[in-house]
Amino acid sequence: AMNRVQLLGRVGQDPIMRQVEGKNPVTIFSLATNEMWRTGDSEVGQGALLLLCPLGDISQKTTWHRISVFRPGLRDVTYQYVRKGSRIFVEGKIDYGEYTDKNNVRRQATTIIA
Repeated sequence: AMNRVQLLGRVGQDPIMRQVEGKNPVTIFSLATNEMWRTGDSEVGQGALLLLCPLGDISQKTTWHRISVFRPGLRDVTYQYVRKGSRIFVEGKIDYGEYTDKNNVRRQATTIIA
């Protein structure tokens, strides 16, 4: 079994460190990844290739990922040095969790544990 994710993108906002009672702190930030493709193409291409062969319009889709850093050393370095707009590479695993919001509604929370 394998659960491994690799993301290269830009940080959406300065990381925050959250302390949940009775648990270790966690550093959280959002990461944006962009996919580009030429209209009419079914495959997603690489940006550099698209610029060399501009046939048709280029479409772009941005996906936002929630990144959680629990590992002590990494958590602190992330909080200290990662900033909004930083271009970073993240490796981790996907975690599909659930939480109850303030209106007592159960919600899904997908996060990448870096």
